Amino acid sequence: MFFDPQTHTDRGVAFATVINGLQRACDDAKAKLGISSHLIMCFLRHLSEEAAFETLEQALPYKDQIIGVGLDSSEVGHPPAKFERVFAKAREAGFLVVAHAGEEGPAEYVWEALDLLKVNRIDHGVRSEEDPVLMQRLIAEKMPLTVCPLSNLKLCVVNDMAQHNIQRLLEQGVHVTVNSDDPSYFGGYMNDNFISIAEALDLSTQELKQLAKNSFDAAFISAEEKQNWNHQIDALS
Repeated sequence: MFFDPQTHTDRGVAFATVINGLQRACDDAKAKLGISSHLIMCFLRHLSEEAAFETLEQALPYKDQIIGVGLDSSEVGHPPAKFERVFAKAREAGFLVVAHAGEEGPAEYVWEALDLLKVNRIDHGVRSEEDPVLMQRLIAEKMPLTVCPLSNLKLCVVNDMAQHNIQRLLEQGVHVTVNSDDPSYFGGYMNDNFISIAEALDLSTQELKQLAKNSFDAAFISAEEKQNWNHQIDALS
């Protein structure tokens, strides 16, 4: 689960208040609903590198509650290269790293996320299709793309869900997954994203199962957990 501490700390809310509130919600979800979760702290890319460094320092005492760091907010004009040094420090501190790239921004941002930020996963990445060499690399490295179809529609990356390229990416062997992106703003939770592409692209049961399995394979969970969930998906008719 992604969160942006700067949205709150910039208006005077203490970092401890933010992280402890989110952790309490995660604990409640586990206890009451059986939903497991981890937190990924994102830097707001429209803010400065200095502000990101300050946020990283604030996060260090809470490393046991934060599994990784990411990069989100307005993509165009704020390339991953802007935060190369911040991400290097985050990796040194032991965080997993991810970054939004190639949704509104160009395929070049995906290259930067891979080569400069050295990410474990690309968030969005749908514009990677514009660069055949990049596509070959993503396929060869089995680099996960956390695709958010309803977000792509809302931000006019596609004008109609029937134009979405997630099915083509899947067919070509890209490790695409289905996700929600700020559900209250972009129009739906994960199931809504699945339903939207299933209907618009007439996805087969096998394609939907593969998308679900890709998500577990890309998740930051143990190999045993991945195997367990994938077995459950295989058992579905």
